[in-house]
Amino acid sequence: MTASNTMSSGLRQALAAVTKGFFQITHNSFALIGLAVLFSTMALVARPELRQVGEIKLFSWLQERQQEVSGVVSDLVAGNHASASERATAADPKELPKQQAAVAYWLSKKYRVAPEPISALVAEAYAVGARVKLDPTLILAVMAVESGFNPFAQSSVGAQGLMQVMTKIHHDKYQSFGGQFAAFDPLANLHVGVKVLKDCIRMAGSIEGGLKYYVGAANLETDGGYAAKVMAEYARLQSVVHGNSAPRQTTLAPAAIKVLTPAAQETPEAPATPDKAATLAMG
Repeated sequence: MTASNTMSSGLRQALAAVTKGFFQITHNSFALIGLAVLFSTMALVARPELRQVGEIKLFSWLQERQQEVSGVVSDLVAGNHASASERATAADPKELPKQQAAVAYWLSKKYRVAPEPISALVAEAYAVGARVKLDPTLILAVMAVESGFNPFAQSSVGAQGLMQVMTKIHHDKYQSFGGQFAAFDPLANLHVGVKVLKDCIRMAGSIEGGLKYYVGAANLETDGGYAAKVMAEYARLQSVVHGNSAPRQTTLAPAAIKVLTPAAQETPEAPATPDKAATLAMG
């Protein structure tokens, strides 16, 4: 055998041994990942500009992911603190029309909440109510009874937010607001709650019947006094709108009485039981 043949044979044996060893090492997928990370690290060390581009892309991805999870852009990282005021659900009650301002101040005092967020909710209730042809004070009355204007309220059965909508049942209605976490956004919850309430009233054919649907008592003999409680608050708000002192008694206003069935008018008002009042917006 010539020296050339001997060298070729040795190279082939060496190459075969290296190849066999390589496949044995990389047979495990984790070893392949480790090699990829090693080579990538070497490339980034050798090419600083690639590392900078990678860091920028990673930071951008993390910011986008944060927006998807929380729905809030973290302007604090960029030092932009002004957007916090823009995100707040608040309005100056002095800038509202006279009737709306009166309602806002009355609700603020009764439920011990700041007049600014209440003013924003009152203004939105009036705007939405005009669009869907639903009395805004009825919307506010439902809100008052359901959550006492606590946007983070949750019942034992899963009803959430200002109008205590069953998020799991009506999750599709929150899609246009960014997903089911919008249940805790006051204005989003108001819009969804109004839609559910409007549907309930349409199905029942009356406000009181709709309230029974709304509280999830459509197939029950009684709603535990829920509708009467809402209608009483509705009457108080109507009185405030007309410039009168809100009645202390839970007597229904004439306009409210017209929508009740005879049987409902004969039923004395009773406070809603905690369990029944918690079964919210099942429509």
